[in-house]
Amino acid sequence: MKTKGAILWGTNQPWSVEEIEVGDPQAGEVMVQLAASGLCHSDEHLVTGGTPIEMPVLGGHEGSGVVIKVGAGVTGLKEGDHVVTAFIPACGQCPPCSNGHQNLCDLGAALLSGKAISDGTNRVTAKGQGVQTMCLLGTFSPYITVHQASVVKIEPDIPLEVAALVGCGVTTGWGSATKVADVRPGENVVIMGAGGVGMNAVQGAAAAGAKRVMVIDPVEAKREWAMEFGATHTYASAEEALVGVNELTWGRMAEKVIITVGDIQGENVQEALSLTGKGGRTVVTGMGQAANMDVKLSLFELTLLQKDLQGAIFGGSNPRAEIPALLSLYQEGQLKLDGLVTKTYKLEDINDGYQDMRDGKNIRGMVLYSDADR
Repeated sequence: MKTKGAILWGTNQPWSVEEIEVGDPQAGEVMVQLAASGLCHSDEHLVTGGTPIEMPVLGGHEGSGVVIKVGAGVTGLKEGDHVVTAFIPACGQCPPCSNGHQNLCDLGAALLSGKAISDGTNRVTAKGQGVQTMCLLGTFSPYITVHQASVVKIEPDIPLEVAALVGCGVTTGWGSATKVADVRPGENVVIMGAGGVGMNAVQGAAAAGAKRVMVIDPVEAKREWAMEFGATHTYASAEEALVGVNELTWGRMAEKVIITVGDIQGENVQEALSLTGKGGRTVVTGMGQAANMDVKLSLFELTLLQKDLQGAIFGGSNPRAEIPALLSLYQEGQLKLDGLVTKTYKLEDINDGYQDMRDGKNIRGMVLYSDADR
């Protein structure tokens, strides 16, 4: 099928919207007509070269749509089903999946290969050559052909325009607070970074019963938005927060600190640990440069105050369970999704969307697909 897609041909280049060809589903695969795709910071790491992947690459990993074709051997999905893409596939059978850690599914080893899980070939071509797909998805196109392990069926009455958000940002942020940080009622929680992931860590911490949810972000508008999503206090910097959290907690600091900045730096780790109290936990959710091996960390403080430094991917969540559960909370008015989409874009305006993200104008930008894109 010939359609359009936003392709990155090299690092530090703009996304190029051009004609692509998406292949039919092979065994174990489905073709999905997408309604929307979120503009996540993780795709920006492809642009900067922070996340290594073979070029050219079709970006996007946060999508929702309707199944229009089904390959041989697919189970549990049929034409007409509404689905959300999961940026990490979940086979349900490997040791991590079997142990309740679908976010660590063994199929994730191919995440940045950009090639189909089923046979290791490309499903997307452009200008006569194979194109890799971000997170085995490539949602910066109105049509995708992906493995059944990469999509989760949802209820048909959920608006697809917001359902896309739980394919990455919402689930990652919410789970970072409720699962990985394991926020308990009455705890003090600090969220570093109030973007598409951080704002949902705020929602998760508030829903878990945190006494205080304290947000750090240099952008004033994001600090104001954070108050609407459950934050109780906001700070413009880690230095400002250090004073504020110290005063609020009588020197005990926060039980949980979650780092959700869009481009994590080595110094952020120590900043977070300094905000973490005795026996507390710092969760590292934000993505950084793959080649960056430098972290500032006081081993003296880590050991003597028995602090816990924990990494997190997909919020420690099982996507096949968490995606429907979060959408159910949305339907009951207990999870805010509509307000997360600050601005919508046409596919052809995707570079404007990412510039708005860099400028701090969006919580989450969203591409909405129309007949013009197909």
